[in-house]
Amino acid sequence: MTRRRSLLVLSLATLALITLMPPDAAPARSPAAKATFTDAEIADGFFKVAFGAEYRLAGPSDRIRKFTTPVRVAIDGDKSPRRRATLQNVVATIGARIAHLDIAIAARGEAANVTVTLVRDRDMRRTIAQRLGKEHARAIRRRLDPQCLSGFRRNEQFAIERAEVILAVDTDDFTFRDCAYEEMLQALGPINDTDTVPWTMFNDAVRTGAFGVYDQLLLNILYDPRIRPGMSAAEVKALLPQVLPEVRAFVGTNNKPRR
Repeated sequence: MTRRRSLLVLSLATLALITLMPPDAAPARSPAAKATFTDAEIADGFFKVAFGAEYRLAGPSDRIRKFTTPVRVAIDGDKSPRRRATLQNVVATIGARIAHLDIAIAARGEAANVTVTLVRDRDMRRTIAQRLGKEHARAIRRRLDPQCLSGFRRNEQFAIERAEVILAVDTDDFTFRDCAYEEMLQALGPINDTDTVPWTMFNDAVRTGAFGVYDQLLLNILYDPRIRPGMSAAEVKALLPQVLPEVRAFVGTNNKPRR
């Protein structure tokens, strides 16, 4: 099933950026088989997904955006035990694979700064309007009828304060898991898609259904404490020689086969 995906970014109270996958996009494929990456390949992917935006409505897109507080995820909407279990596993995997990110499902009574709404595909438009407002829903519908969507609100320092993820539950298991990983990860900050990097799930032509090694490298760079919200590409580039060896070590150790 072709994924109809959408990402938006709410800048303060204003819709700032949006990326869309057209419904008639070519069938997605698995990423190219590759286990190791050069520093240049990692840096290329990072700068392409962490900066810019596929579609821009307002606000700058040339700065790092990320959470600086613990991320707590609330699950709302459809009660499907299978879909909720998949989402819980996705959140747990992301938490285990990113060194400096504190992310977990919100405990009962705990405040959440990410809400994942699970809906039937037929209810997607209505849910977008409820969660994001009618004006934003109309802007999205003019370009696409999305199957999954994520967005966030940031402050003036480019720190993400709140994120929304909306996922259709009536898809096949692989598509749901693939969408859940991509939307959860993009809600953490890497908002741009690229069709020139064949190893990332942020390429609309690629479907992974998993949080792969390449994307782990990118997200661990983003959440290294030395990479701060509001940094420019030039500032990040100057830090990469310090950050990348530690990121490589963590991701490499974290992905060793378990005995």
